[in-house]
Amino acid sequence: MFSLTRFPVLALALVLTAPSTPDPQKALWRAEAASVTITRDDWGIAHIVGKTDADAVFGMIYAQAEDDFGRVEANYLTALGRTAEAPGAGEDAIWADLRQRLFVDPVELKAQYAASPVWLKKLMNAWADGLNFYLATHPETKPKVLTHFEPWMALSFTEGSIGGDIERISLSGLKTFYGKPTPPTPQEVGAIPREPRGSNGIAIAPKLTKDGHALLLINPHTSFYFRAEQQVTSSEGLNAYGAATWGQFFVYQGFNAKAGWMHTSSGVDNIDEFAERVVPNGQGWSYRYGRSTRPVATVRVTLRYREPNGVMGERSFTTYRTHHGPVVAIKDGKWIAEALMWKPIPALEQSFLRTKATDLKSYLAVAERKANSSNDTLFADSMGEIAFLIPQFMPLRDDRFDYTRPVDGSNPATGWKGLHSLASLPSVLNPRVGWVRNSNDWPWDAAGPDSPKAANYPKYMDQAGWNYRGVHADALLTGRSGWTLDGLRAAAFDSDLPAFRALLPGLFAAYDALPQNDPRRAKLAQPIALLREWDDRWALDSTATSLAVFWGDTLWREVGSFAQAERMNVPEYIEKRVSPAVKLDALVAAVDRLQRDFGSWRTPWAEINRFQRLDDSIQPHFDDTAPSIPVGFASAQWGSLASFGAKTWPGTKRYYGTSGNSFVAVVEFGSRVRALAVTAGGESGDPTSKHFADEAERYATGNLRTVYFYPDQLVGHTERRYRPGE
Repeated sequence: MFSLTRFPVLALALVLTAPSTPDPQKALWRAEAASVTITRDDWGIAHIVGKTDADAVFGMIYAQAEDDFGRVEANYLTALGRTAEAPGAGEDAIWADLRQRLFVDPVELKAQYAASPVWLKKLMNAWADGLNFYLATHPETKPKVLTHFEPWMALSFTEGSIGGDIERISLSGLKTFYGKPTPPTPQEVGAIPREPRGSNGIAIAPKLTKDGHALLLINPHTSFYFRAEQQVTSSEGLNAYGAATWGQFFVYQGFNAKAGWMHTSSGVDNIDEFAERVVPNGQGWSYRYGRSTRPVATVRVTLRYREPNGVMGERSFTTYRTHHGPVVAIKDGKWIAEALMWKPIPALEQSFLRTKATDLKSYLAVAERKANSSNDTLFADSMGEIAFLIPQFMPLRDDRFDYTRPVDGSNPATGWKGLHSLASLPSVLNPRVGWVRNSNDWPWDAAGPDSPKAANYPKYMDQAGWNYRGVHADALLTGRSGWTLDGLRAAAFDSDLPAFRALLPGLFAAYDALPQNDPRRAKLAQPIALLREWDDRWALDSTATSLAVFWGDTLWREVGSFAQAERMNVPEYIEKRVSPAVKLDALVAAVDRLQRDFGSWRTPWAEINRFQRLDDSIQPHFDDTAPSIPVGFASAQWGSLASFGAKTWPGTKRYYGTSGNSFVAVVEFGSRVRALAVTAGGESGDPTSKHFADEAERYATGNLRTVYFYPDQLVGHTERRYRPGE
């Protein structure tokens, strides 16, 4: 495979012979493209085949750019700390860019690229070539900022989960330290309801399945249109299918012919704040560490931003860091240094190489890089092995300290002492119970009776606690056998909302205790009767679903910040902390709102909860007068496994979803892998494409389509076969 970055002598020769080759760079890219074939199936999904892994990466990223270059570029503007340079971003985006640049230094990444192993360099080179070739052959595409991609840029974005570790740093804290005092935002303190992010994953061993094959549920809960669905294949052992985050060259959640992997956001505590005791030293600052002091390092960061008139401005910051990490805030007079994983090369290696693992042993061998910091993993393979793994990047710490809050950075005992071995983590391999699962809850229920025991591990192994999706999954899995692919699909869309089964008795008791002359007794008589008769399941024609969700959402808005402060999930807080009077008043408010907005408090859920995709805007907007599709499943907050993070938007009364179920797949590992899948909306980001919203109905009803994994499955289901640039 050819690229100028890989063959500088050849590049120079081509430049010197420019009269016969008017565009030598494009000619080299076309030479690379000649080793790649892209087949689009009848859902617009790209199946990329290359001779080498690098060829496949070239085609994979080219196909992503075809489908949604805007989201590819947006992800790298975020990763590189350059979002403020884009039109319309404004100076406010500078703070998110500064947060990123505390870790992402282009000079450092270029050095790391130079030090990368040859095989990884080839992939990064091919990645940059594929994007640049797309731009060269699509002049109608107008990048906002990134008109050229360099191979080192791939090291800025190495992990495919939504919201990387860096994004957990508070922007208000950053503004207060490096700018002016800024109070926490309502979102940061939980005062505004925010759909729980994360995913569901289930792996079932052959002994519990009808046909004796392991099964895997892949169900990421992210913002919609966050990933592309692709298959990428090479003659070097690569053959991965699944969801790839826009701009990345590995399948993040998916499967190959022998094994599958599903990542769920983890509740481990492996990002820490160290409270530093700083003192002036005449030339700058020092900080206490043990019995001595150390100088606070300074790094000058200059960021560009676009003014409203289009003119580019600059703003420079002197940033500070200790050996714990960059300083990101000040609390109680102490500077807060943030420690998190920043290992670009091992992280990118692990993300790519695990897609080529064909069994649990080889998957664990890749995991020894210990460069996965935020994801639990549900694993299954054709040998019948299943596993639940927590993130492999786990700093070894003194469990006497509470790492959920800033610890004393001057005390050496609080520091990280290397990383845990994989064997010391609360993972589960091939449990006797025959299943493993995770729904962003603690690992102590990952495998029923075979789960790890919390008492045997440090507290920092989990800070998420339990949630009602976990309760729901346990109820579906416990004691059940004879699983099939379609049975797992049905379980993924099971309509139970177990949180309301726990919450409503308290509401009923509050109502029953009302004095006879209380006006709420008459007003709420029929609503309470409706909820008493309800089976706690969502349904499109259910008016009780509408009433229960509006009641729960009213309380969520009122108590979310208190629940966050007490480190409780919202339903648990409502059940245990909210008074009977507040529960009743919330139901009155829900009844009044339904009556006001929809004309009746007995409004079917289908009239309220909707899927709508109007255009390709990254910032969503909605219109009650435009066509939309009813969605039955509800928020993950109430225990719905099929998550639909929906709310009202400016100018709307209906709920419109923007997150939750985004890609759903069920996979069976027999002699031939078999899978069903659906993507929210469709594969293309182009509103004029028939693949912009052709999966919306299937998405809303859980009607997964057949995955065309093998070439013979593509026969009769192929729209186009071509090489990049054609």
